[in-house]
Amino acid sequence: MENFIVSARKYRPQNFSTVVGQAHITTTLKNAIRNSQLAHAFLFCGPRGVGKTTCARILAKTINCENLQPDGEACNECHSCKSFNEGSSFNIHELDAASNNSVDDIRTLVEQVRFAPQAGKYKIYIIDEVHMLSSSAFNAFLKTLEEPPSYAIFILATTEKHKILPTILSRCQIFDFKRITIQDTVEHLQEICTKEHIQAETDALHLIAQKTDGCMRDSLSTLDKIVSFTSGHLTYQNTLEHLNILDYDYFFRVMATVLEQDVAGALLLFDEILQKGFEGDNFLNGWAEFLRNLLLCKEDKALHLVEVSGNLKERYKQLSGQISPAWLITALHLLNETEINYRMARNKRLHVEMALIKLCYLQQAVTLVSDDSSGEISKKKLVPDGAAPQKLRAAQPITAQTIASAPTSSNSIAAAPPVTSPVSTPAIPTAPVQTDHHTVTTMPVQTTAATTPAITAPIAMATAPTAPAAIHTATAPVSKPAATGKLTGLAAMKEAMASKQQGSTPLQATPLTMGAIHVYWEEFIHQYRQANKMTVVSNLQLAQLKLLGATEVGIVSRNIVQFRFMEEEKLVIAEFLKQKFNNPAIVLTLQLDESQQAQDIGPAPLSSREQFQQMSEKYPLVKELKDRLNMELDF
Repeated sequence: MENFIVSARKYRPQNFSTVVGQAHITTTLKNAIRNSQLAHAFLFCGPRGVGKTTCARILAKTINCENLQPDGEACNECHSCKSFNEGSSFNIHELDAASNNSVDDIRTLVEQVRFAPQAGKYKIYIIDEVHMLSSSAFNAFLKTLEEPPSYAIFILATTEKHKILPTILSRCQIFDFKRITIQDTVEHLQEICTKEHIQAETDALHLIAQKTDGCMRDSLSTLDKIVSFTSGHLTYQNTLEHLNILDYDYFFRVMATVLEQDVAGALLLFDEILQKGFEGDNFLNGWAEFLRNLLLCKEDKALHLVEVSGNLKERYKQLSGQISPAWLITALHLLNETEINYRMARNKRLHVEMALIKLCYLQQAVTLVSDDSSGEISKKKLVPDGAAPQKLRAAQPITAQTIASAPTSSNSIAAAPPVTSPVSTPAIPTAPVQTDHHTVTTMPVQTTAATTPAITAPIAMATAPTAPAAIHTATAPVSKPAATGKLTGLAAMKEAMASKQQGSTPLQATPLTMGAIHVYWEEFIHQYRQANKMTVVSNLQLAQLKLLGATEVGIVSRNIVQFRFMEEEKLVIAEFLKQKFNNPAIVLTLQLDESQQAQDIGPAPLSSREQFQQMSEKYPLVKELKDRLNMELDF
């Protein structure tokens, strides 16, 4: 039986031109070889399976090629190239740092560097997984890596660049390998299928490329596995079955039920997905990817980011035209939150089903009301036109209002009779309107001659109730601007807030007394006692309160630890006292009782010599043992 060689080894690139997806690196290396500008140390870093070790071996072979090609490639015919291809080259040494990561391994390598090559120009040392070296091994390698012999070149490869010491990074020429794109992976897989006489659908190869996430080695291993499963005939369906991937048809069907607001149909489809053995997180992940592709398909310039086959991309584009971007963005946010909380959910099935139900009724949530007059998007009206007369209609512009702290009632709204005025009207002083139970103030608004002669009645808000009296009203002709009604309403609201602040009387501050301070202090401590923060309670209880002035409160701490704690809580305590005494001018001062601090500290600790002398006096055998053993104590 012939030995089987996996595709990852059989089709491993042998020159720079066959490396897939790393043209920015292969071009740089070929130009450096042609121009004789080779660095003495290279660092290849990037994800797994993208060609780091392969490029290191190709570079090592090309450097020592005796008949270098004009394009910077090795000839594969000279003695050096043949010995490398056969694995018998003495000038190329490969070390696995994962299993040889000690200082002794690096010292052995450094000893070998001293010997010049017997044939060829350079001795190349490839150290794979270099991040696995210990710190001592890195330090032992520093000097040799910085100033190696002229014939020595080091090529380091790693998947975790952040674990390498900065002193190593600064001595290397760094090349960052990127993930291989899905399109490059599909083209390479198609080329291998043609050479191996394998029948494979393009959609099936797309699935393999998406599943392996830019790792060519994983893609080739997956291809070998599915070829064995399907006997050399790869189809979209059997690839789905083998890779345990949800079919895109399910997502298109779920999308149809969601757009139709068919909750029962969406839940039945999710149940069918669960019956096939898929977990809820797999569905959420695939569904979010599906919505992301729909959102990208709405812009032609972003269409290339949808990494699916051509016929499937056309289906995406047709469906995306039926859905608004607002719906897609909101749905993506909802699915992201659902996926984040999926692991913490007890009933995971219900957790996903709730997300589906929300998606079914998401259209009403993102639908906005269009303004018929301007065609712009505006908020929905809070009160319809046919509302009760005592409520303000949302469509009416508010010209002026006075807001007081007392509660309002339905009979507290008074309006002036309509009066037309085509010219500007000066500001007129307001006059109070007295009713049986309320005092009403009207505030006319000054307008300009450029406004239209439409009339708006001033709106009066009730103030505190007064004694019954005769009604006196004062009105003035006011014209309403037609085009700037919203601005006039905003200005009126600002005037109302200003008048409210001017009319409101601040509450009187409570004078500071030691009795009141102690009462509020116990209330402050009780908050932490209810929260079961007994350490904070004990620190607060040990503090001593003093009245240092009319608006100054002092807190005396017994030791430095308590003082530091009070410094951290100073802002909270000060704000609490300001609110309780209704006095923003209160100042909190922290003090440290030096006498108490000295008592708490206690005697100074003994030195090592003093401790030994004290122990020797108490236990004479200790000194006798020291003398018999001729021990010298290091104090």
